[in-house]
Amino acid sequence: QVQLVESGGGLVQAGGSLRLSCSTSGRTSRIYALGWFRQAPGKEREIVAGIGWNVGRTYYGDSVKGRFTISRDNAKNTVYLQMNSLKPEDTALYYCGVEVDGYIDYSDPRKFDYWGQGTQVTVSS
Repeated sequence: QVQLVESGGGLVQAGGSLRLSCSTSGRTSRIYALGWFRQAPGKEREIVAGIGWNVGRTYYGDSVKGRFTISRDNAKNTVYLQMNSLKPEDTALYYCGVEVDGYIDYSDPRKFDYWGQGTQVTVSS
C-alpha cells in the first residue's frame, strides 16, 4: 500500500501562483511514477504533470506547459507542483496518484493505482 496526502490548494487571483505538495508514505519503493491530475465539475480527470520515481523524467499536459513545474524531494518522499500564471480554467480538484505496476501512461488515470483525497484550487478572474 502507498498513502498519498495532497496539500497547498487554495483561492488565488488569476496570474498568481500556488505550490501543491504530495506527501507519500508506505511502500514507496513500489512507485514507478507519480502524476498530478485535476478534475473540474462535469469534466474527466486529466493529467497535469508527471514524474518518474527513479529517473525523474517529467511529463506535462499541453495546457500547463511553461507555467507549471513538477519536482521531487527524495529525502522527504514528496513531490511538488509549482503553478505559476494561474488562469480561471485551472480551477479544479487536484489529485496526486502513483503507478506501481511499471506501465506508465500519463494520459490514462485508470493506470494509476493509489490516490490521495485531493486539494481544491480555485482561480478567480
